[in-house]
Amino acid sequence: MKAAIVRDPVDGYVDIVEKELRPLEHGEALVDVEYCGLCHTDLHVAAGDFGKVPGRVIGHEGVGRVSKVGPGVTNLKIGDRVSIAWFFGGCGHCEYCLTGRETLCRNVRNAGFTVDGAMAQQCIVDANYAVKVPDGLDPVEASSITCAGVTMYKALKVGNTKPGDWVSVVGCGGLGNLAIQYAKNVFGAHVVAVDGNPDKLAAAEKLGADVLINRHDDNVAEQIQEKVGGVNNAQVTAVTASAFTAAVDSLRPDGRLVAVALPQGDMELNIAKTVLDGIQVAGSLVGTRQDLAEAFQFGAEGKVHPIVHTRKLSEVNDIINEMKAGKIVGREVVDMSK
Repeated sequence: MKAAIVRDPVDGYVDIVEKELRPLEHGEALVDVEYCGLCHTDLHVAAGDFGKVPGRVIGHEGVGRVSKVGPGVTNLKIGDRVSIAWFFGGCGHCEYCLTGRETLCRNVRNAGFTVDGAMAQQCIVDANYAVKVPDGLDPVEASSITCAGVTMYKALKVGNTKPGDWVSVVGCGGLGNLAIQYAKNVFGAHVVAVDGNPDKLAAAEKLGADVLINRHDDNVAEQIQEKVGGVNNAQVTAVTASAFTAAVDSLRPDGRLVAVALPQGDMELNIAKTVLDGIQVAGSLVGTRQDLAEAFQFGAEGKVHPIVHTRKLSEVNDIINEMKAGKIVGREVVDMSK
């Protein structure tokens, strides 16, 4: 089978190689991958930002059909369409796994980083953690919901988003376009979209954003305070540390910043503002299996439609360059049949 693996030496790109899979073990299933999106986390893995993993198959926005099940598998059958997500599996018995916080498991396995991922024609999955894709959900769109969609759905939960709240989405790319849709169409919130790319802002407006702010204009936080009185929660998907600092200043009292993106560096957090305004800062890491099932269902109901474009496996390094240059609106999804 063909697969995209981290280069050796690690340089931020991948090689397309022929790879043979090992036999299935107890509790595993084989998935014939149909589509796999490329996420900024894949770029971090390819660059060795989390630790170098040369030879690793990247990809954690995978969707495909089960073609074989190993011994002990009872929850999946051949033909089921399932996901291959960043949260590939947990230990199943720690305090986090047992209390609905399984993505924080200290023995977590991550697709495309600690185990081989979905940017390949076939992928071995832990059957207990492969969430089924509901009928009626386009598999190309499902690939984006598998990571970007569930990440923002969960982050809006972490932000305690309520109907009528003002939410800022800082960075309106692959994550941000879905944050806008979940915030508007599922949580019933108002949205301030912040980005420096006019095309992404135009897309945000089409998706229902109520206020558009170009981050290259005058002080973003001041604009948000003037226009809407500050936001109840800020969803930060931009990969620059300065965006986090500006988002803190855009909050109204008792507001919450939800950190989603993973830029290098630190954000500034004024102690007096934090105390006197009751500011909260929370990190949000992808989503649980239940979060993903819910996020999928809202997609199947037509409440969210990821902005997706299909590409060939041979174009993965081109996509990486386009992502680095900030040229992509939405998500580039590799069609594994091409």
